[in-house]
Amino acid sequence: MINSKASLDDAEVAVAAVRAGAEAVRARYGRRHTRIDKGAGDFATDADVAAEEAILDVIRAARPEDAVHGEEGGQQGAADAVRQWLVDPLCGTLNYAVGNMLVAVNVALRDGPAAVADPFSGEVFFTDGETAWVRREGGDGGDGADTQLVPTAATRLVDVNLDPPFPSAPGFRAVDLLAHPGFVERFRPRVVSTTLALAWVAAGKRAAYVTDGGDLAGSVHFAAGIALCQAAGCVVTGVDGAPIGQAGRGLIVASDAETHGLLLSMIRGRA
Repeated sequence: MINSKASLDDAEVAVAAVRAGAEAVRARYGRRHTRIDKGAGDFATDADVAAEEAILDVIRAARPEDAVHGEEGGQQGAADAVRQWLVDPLCGTLNYAVGNMLVAVNVALRDGPAAVADPFSGEVFFTDGETAWVRREGGDGGDGADTQLVPTAATRLVDVNLDPPFPSAPGFRAVDLLAHPGFVERFRPRVVSTTLALAWVAAGKRAAYVTDGGDLAGSVHFAAGIALCQAAGCVVTGVDGAPIGQAGRGLIVASDAETHGLLLSMIRGRA
C-alpha cells in the first residue's frame, strides 16, 4: 500500500500525507496527552509527534530523496534542498489539548503543491500550485467529489491572530485593528488560533485573515495555507502591503482586492 504512493503526483502526496496526519490526530483526541515543553508557554503533545511520524511515513515512501522540515522533528535533509516539504502536524495544539476540535494538519512542498486537512470535518483543502480544491470524504469513508475553491467576502468574518510574539508593535498590533471604527462597521472578528482559518478564506468561509510576524512564506505553520489561498485567487501580502517573502512582514490574506485594501488602510491608519 505504501509503495503505491511512489506513483502519486506531488499534490496527491500532500493529500495522502495530511490524511495520515489527520487520522493520527483523530485517533488520539480526548485522551490525556503527554506534553513536551517548548518554552514561553508553548508545548507539543504526543499527538503532534505521532501525526508528524505518520506524515513522514507517507513522504518517505513517495519521495525518499526529498528533504523535510517538520515542526517537531526539525530539518531532515539539506536545508537548501530544491525539494523540501514543510510539515506542521497539528496546528492548534493548545486548542486540541483542551478538547477543542479547531485544528489543522499542514503539508506543503516549498513553492509547490500543498494540502491542509481538517481532521474532524473530513475536509482536505489542496492545491497543485495553480488551482485549489476541497475534497470531502464520502459517507462510506471514500473520496467525495473535488470542488474548486471560490473565495468571497460575503461572510464579513475576519480571523485575527492575537497570539504573541508581537514583532511589529507598537507600529502594528492586531488588537488595535479590532478597535478601528471602520473594522467594526464592515467586518466581524473571529479568533480560532489555528491556520485552518487560511483554508477558510480560500473556501469562502472567511473574508480575510490577519497576523503579525516575520517572513511567513517558509513557515511550517503558514506555507500550506498561503499556497492554498494564492491558488484560489486570494490577495496575499504582508501587513505592510509588501509581497510575502523576505520583503513582507506578517500576513493579510483577503478574499478580494476590496477587502484587502480596506484592511491595509486600517492597519496603516493605526500605525
